[in-house]
Order: sequence, then C-alpha cells, then structure tokens
Amino acid sequence: MSAAKHEKKQISRATGILTLATLISRVAGLIRDMVVAAVFGAGMLTDAFFVAFTIPNLLRRFFAEGSLTAAFVPTFTDVLQHQGAKEARQVVRICWTLLLLVLSCVTILGILASPWLVKLIGYGFTGSAGKLALTNLLNQFMFPYILFVSLVALFAGVLNVSGHFLMPALSPVMLNLAMIASALVLAPRMDQPILALAVGVVIGGMVQFFMQIPVLYRFGYDLRLDFNFRNSAVVKVMRLMLPGILGVAIYQINVVVTRLLASFLQEGSVSWLYYGQRLFEFPQGVFVVSLAQAVLPAMSRQAAADDREGFRDSLQFALILILLVTIPAALGLVLCNQAVYSLFFMRGNFTSFDVSQAAIALAWYAPGLLFVGISRVVVPSFYAMKDTRTPVLVSFWTLLVNLVAGLLLMQTMGHAGLALALTIASVFNAVVLTVLLSKRIGDLELSRIFLTTFRMIPGLVLMAVVVSMLLGQVDWMVAGSFWARFGLLGSSVVCGALVYAVSLRVCGVREISQAWALFAKKLSFPSRQG
Repeated sequence: MSAAKHEKKQISRATGILTLATLISRVAGLIRDMVVAAVFGAGMLTDAFFVAFTIPNLLRRFFAEGSLTAAFVPTFTDVLQHQGAKEARQVVRICWTLLLLVLSCVTILGILASPWLVKLIGYGFTGSAGKLALTNLLNQFMFPYILFVSLVALFAGVLNVSGHFLMPALSPVMLNLAMIASALVLAPRMDQPILALAVGVVIGGMVQFFMQIPVLYRFGYDLRLDFNFRNSAVVKVMRLMLPGILGVAIYQINVVVTRLLASFLQEGSVSWLYYGQRLFEFPQGVFVVSLAQAVLPAMSRQAAADDREGFRDSLQFALILILLVTIPAALGLVLCNQAVYSLFFMRGNFTSFDVSQAAIALAWYAPGLLFVGISRVVVPSFYAMKDTRTPVLVSFWTLLVNLVAGLLLMQTMGHAGLALALTIASVFNAVVLTVLLSKRIGDLELSRIFLTTFRMIPGLVLMAVVVSMLLGQVDWMVAGSFWARFGLLGSSVVCGALVYAVSLRVCGVREISQAWALFAKKLSFPSRQG
C-alpha cells in the first residue's frame, strides 16, 4: 500500500471513529438543549446564561480546541517521530505543568474581572433590570470550566497522535449529561434555578478531565510536574500558539461579536441565535470537526517528512469530503428548520413564536456550513506547516467583515441579520484562506473540486423536492403526535439522503464511496497501539 493510500485509510478510519463518538455527543447535546428550552424557555434567564457561557467557551477555543491543539499536535508529532517516546513524554509533562499554571491564573483573573468582561460582551443588557448582574454571577460560577476543558484538549492531542480517538471524542457527553441532570434535578431546588446550569457546566468539565487520565497512563504518559519551560519543543508550541489564538478561534470570536450585537435587540434574540447556532453546529460537529481532527496528525506527519505531494493529496481529499457532506447538510437544515424546532423544542416554556424565530436564525446560518467546514480543514493546514501568521491576518479582516455586516443587517433584519452576517464572514474567511494556501503549496486542483460540486446539483435538487413534499404533509407550527411527526421527519431525512447518494453515483462522483465508508463500514476500535 502506498504512503498516500495508507494516510487516506488512516484519515478515513479516524474520522469514522470520531464521527460515531461525536454523533453520540451531539445527540446528548440536542437532548440537553431540549431540556434547557423546556425548563427555561427563551428570554431573560437563557439570554443571561448563554452570554455568560460565551466567555469561558471562547477561552476554551483560545487555549484548547483551537490554538493549543493546532500548535501542539504538529510539534508533538515531530518530537515523537524524530526524538523518540522518552522525549515526547517529557514534552507532555512540561506542557501539562505550564498549562496548569497559566490556566489557574486565567481562571482567578477571569473571576475577578468578570463584571467588566460581562459588560463588554453583553453591554446591551444594561437596559434590563438585573440582567447584567445575573450574567456576571453565572459567568463567575462557570469560569473554572476553562481550566478543566483546556487540559482535556491537551490530553486529547496526545492520545490522538498516539492513535486513540474514542475517549477524547466521547468526553463532551459528560458535559451534556451533567447539564441535563442539573436542569432537571438541581434547578427546582435552587432559589435561582438558572444557576443549576452553571453548576452542571463545572461538574461536566471536571468529569471530562478525570476520565482522560487512566487512558493517558495506559499509553505510558504520566502527569508529574516538570518546570523545564525552556525545552525547545515547548518553546515552539508557545511560539505557534500565542499568535494563533485569533487565527483558529475566529469562528467563536465572531459568535461573541454576534451575541454582543444581539444584546441590543429584543429580549430572546440571544437565545434564538444560540438555538439556531446549536443546530447549525450539529452536522459541523458530527463530521467536519471529526474530519479536521483526523486529518491534522496525517498532514503533520507529511509536513514533518517534507512530503508536499502527500500533504496536498490529503488536503484535497478532505476538502472533497467536506463538499459532499456539508452542502446537502446545509440544504437539509434550511428545509427542516421549522420541523426540527417544532418536534424537539416546542414544549414547556418554548413557544411556537420561539420556534419560528430560532428557525429563521438557522436558515441564515445554514449556508455558512460549507465555508466553516473548509476553514476547519484549511487553517490547521497552515499550522501543520508551522505558519501561524497567515490565519491571524485573515482573521482580523474576517472580524471586520462580520462586524460591519452585522451592524448593517441588524437594522432591518434583527437577529436574522446577525446570522447572515456570520455566514458572510465565514465565506470571506474560507475563500481567502483557500486561495492563499493554494498559492503556498501549489495547485489544489480546484477544477476537480468544482467539477464535483457541479455533479452534485441534480442530487441536491431531487433531495430538496423529496424532502419538501414529505414535510409538507403537516403544519409544523401546530402541536401534534410526537412519534408520528418524528417518523415523518426521519423518513424525510432518510429519503432525501438516499436520493442524493444515488444521484451522486449516477453522476459519476467517485468520492461518494469513500464518504460512505466513513459512516457505513464496521469500525474497528483502536487498541493500545492504534
């Protein structure tokens, strides 16, 4: 088997494992959001919680899933390949020690500075009595979450490079379960019920942290403290990570801008955008994030070996898979938006009006799914080549695009305009990064990618017709039998997917078999070595 085919097989297998684990996590996340919506609705309490959770969530991207992972994985892979396991273990101990110290300080400072941070992000809440104070209280409760979840990201990077993907991918389930339990069990027993969600966030972060440790030790790593911060590999990680904070976390920074602007709109706007974003992120988390996680170690190995052709081949393979999945997924979100919110959320304190407003937000978010997916693959490609400067420069202009578009569109479209602005910013970010990367590594054969997109059109049209006809059988804004409607929605999704897949085969899209393999083949879970 050639090296390129071996890397494709590794990427496909890892993506399949991550997709399965992440699907479980996303389903748990959907149930969590259903519980939160039913218990608290969409109004002052949820607006305050979602803005408060934005701050530790943003820092999670800064220190964890974004810059840390993108900087650590290529460097750690290089050390493991060229200096051996002993040196790699020391690098892990030093990084763990440094991160523990830095994040402990960040957590303490964050709690102390919370009133100013909350006012900065939720300034529009000042016009609503008690809303800003509640947001501050929730934020202070949740800030320790950043400590635990960032350390989990470090552990996940170590395990992924070692060939173990399952446990890190499953750990977010614990956060969802903790929040569900808190909303159902703690909330009715507390004077301020929404605080139960903040407690659940911290408990979920702690559980995620502790469940990784036994697996780390099984792979031969330990968590002794090591203060040798001048280690060349650790210095390299820090040098890559610091300027990369903006570059990799761009999407979350744009979300913060969106929520700041939404705080000036009518009450409930922050919550409607949150629920729209959550369903938007469902296919993104199930496939896109899994593919990005799976392809980064492969491209890091190819970059370390100066295998430019293999690197380019892996990137092109990932981009085509992104196209095949995200375009129909985005179309499906637009077609099914009202049906999904009606079926899963329209109960308790979440009204039909909330359903319609969240559905509008999702419809404007959905077209950005393809471009967020492209960025998720392209940005780590720069990091695999040790280039942190380019994503940072592009991210600066992307922020300006989102801010200007948001300010203009919110005047006439309200919260829907903010969702559209984020989509416009995602398009700008992906297109500019892809063009720059193509110039950097040589021709990506974009003509082949465009041809694949063209061949998808008949399948997308047929899929839209089939799904629209099936969903049009009922009025989704009127309550009805859950199981009958669940069956109708499920049938619509399955039939639409089958029509799309068959059409791709007929139109000669070869990559459909590789995409199908990510989901349909029997997964062999990794052993200790793999």
